[in-house]
Amino acid sequence: MLNPCPEHTMRNPRRLVTAAFVVAAALMQPAPAHRLAIAQTASSPASSRLLDINTATPAQLKALPGMGDAYVQRLIEGRPYTAKNQLTTRGILPQNAYEQIKGRIIAHRPRTQ
Repeated sequence: MLNPCPEHTMRNPRRLVTAAFVVAAALMQPAPAHRLAIAQTASSPASSRLLDINTATPAQLKALPGMGDAYVQRLIEGRPYTAKNQLTTRGILPQNAYEQIKGRIIAHRPRTQ
C-alpha cells in the first residue's frame, strides 16, 4: 500500500510515479454498463428519441405498438399535424391505440414557406 504522506513520496520519486500510474489506470477503467446507459439517456435530448408523425416513414410508424397497415395509412393521409393529440381529435386513431404510442411520438409543426 502506498503511503499518502508527502514526505515519503518526496524521498522516493518512484512512489510518486507509481501513484500517478495507479490513478491513471483507475480513471481509464470503462464505466459500468448501468451508469453508461443512464449517462446516454440523460445526455440525449428527448425529441431525438421521439418519432415525428409528420415525417415518419410507413415502416417507422408500423414499428410503433398497435399500429397496423390501416392505422399507418390513415395517419399518413391525415398529415400534417400540429399536435400529436390530433390523431384522436380528427378520428385517425381510437383513444386506446393513441394511449399506446403517445409517449413515443411528437408532431413538429410543419414549416410554412
